[in-house]
Amino acid sequence: METIPAINCQDEESVAERAQKISEFAEWAHIDVSDASFTFNRSWGDAAAWPKIGRNLNLEIHLMVEYPEKEVDAWLRVGIKRLIIHLEAISEKTFSEIKEKTDREKVELMLAIRPETPAEKLMFYFKKVSEFQVLAVHPGPSGQKFQTLVAQKIKFLRHEVPNATIEVDGGINEETAELVKSAGADIVISGSYIFNDPNPKAAYEKLSSI
Repeated sequence: METIPAINCQDEESVAERAQKISEFAEWAHIDVSDASFTFNRSWGDAAAWPKIGRNLNLEIHLMVEYPEKEVDAWLRVGIKRLIIHLEAISEKTFSEIKEKTDREKVELMLAIRPETPAEKLMFYFKKVSEFQVLAVHPGPSGQKFQTLVAQKIKFLRHEVPNATIEVDGGINEETAELVKSAGADIVISGSYIFNDPNPKAAYEKLSSI
């Protein structure tokens, strides 16, 4: 199971500390950017500061924001590898504009849905993107409980888009990682499980070995 550590912090110092910690064992970092509007919390999201924080990590940015189009350019400038935007925060026009930018910069574009959003609403985009994220908790802070209903969404996506890359974010531990892998997921995102462990590297390796 591909595992990417999630960094969901409110200040640059905490982001830098976690980025340094995972750079010792992980190749990727997942940064949650929350605006306190689409979400019920606000997290760090200063794109310009990233190059001095996580130079050795491949970066995917999860924009849990009401207006992702306002955030995209700043993150593309710092050389991210993957951008995640929410279906619930875009129009068809906004999607097309963002897709044009990510294609130009050769950045992967992933489309995410909240737990309560039916996976069928992604069908319009099946021929436009091949990467999808199923959020297993409400957009917001780390440490929330995994919602098992997302397993059916994963199965639906795997059936409808067999070659898709499916990522699951939220409430991931050894048990839930097994569940989503069985349902058809390729990637899990984990924050609390990794960073709350006295040995984050060991926790990361447990998930990766599933």
